[in-house]
Amino acid sequence: MSGHYNLVSWNVNGLRAVVKKGFLNLLLEHKFDVICIQETKASIDKFPREVKNIPGYYTYFVSAEQNGYSGVGIFSNKKPLNVETGMGVEKFDREGRFLRVDYEDFILMNIYFPNGKASQERLDYKMAFYDAFLDYANALNAKGKKRIICGDVNTAHKEIDLAHPKENENISGFLPEERAWMDRFFTSGCIDTFRMFNKRGGIYSGWPIRTLARERNVWWRLDYFFVSENLREKIKSASIYSAITGSDHCPVGLKIESSF
Repeated sequence: MSGHYNLVSWNVNGLRAVVKKGFLNLLLEHKFDVICIQETKASIDKFPREVKNIPGYYTYFVSAEQNGYSGVGIFSNKKPLNVETGMGVEKFDREGRFLRVDYEDFILMNIYFPNGKASQERLDYKMAFYDAFLDYANALNAKGKKRIICGDVNTAHKEIDLAHPKENENISGFLPEERAWMDRFFTSGCIDTFRMFNKRGGIYSGWPIRTLARERNVWWRLDYFFVSENLREKIKSASIYSAITGSDHCPVGLKIESSF
């Protein structure tokens, strides 16, 4: 028996902070089946107890070795068949950026891709992470695996994905090499689900808090749900929940046909 499965991805910019702003009520109100979060910014032992014990959800977290930095998590109302907490590359896995859960219908990867703005060293790290992930994804593709990939990619792909493309051509997040990597990623057999349904500009998912950019709707689309080509016909809708506050990013969503 098939039905619809609702997934959401959100860079929460600190799990403890967003819980104080009503994260759990949001989760229950929207009745999401899977919630993927990025930038939890805490070790698992410091998470609020209520987050680790939500009735009806299995919870999985990966934290960075450096406390208060990075980290990803998944809340799922169905127990996965398998859980993996890294890509198998130590220099990336120690930053707590990758969490994979396998279901009967698909493999879901929740990723907080690095930001390259701080220095050339971090940009190099970001590009190396991109390449390592593409190798990982291509290996699954070669096996015919059905894949959903979500998270904060920290790059706007096209000019339509940010408010001021010309002014940001030399800024990490819209550099030619970052955008070229996304081109290679799509060529490898993945789809930007939001663009399946919406071709308009002016719709973003992240804004700097201090500049009132959200109120003026001036920023970038950095958060995505990608699916492999062999899931294209299963996708029912893709959303950006720009009205949901609590972080400098808003959630993005995906509805997919499922046998769950």
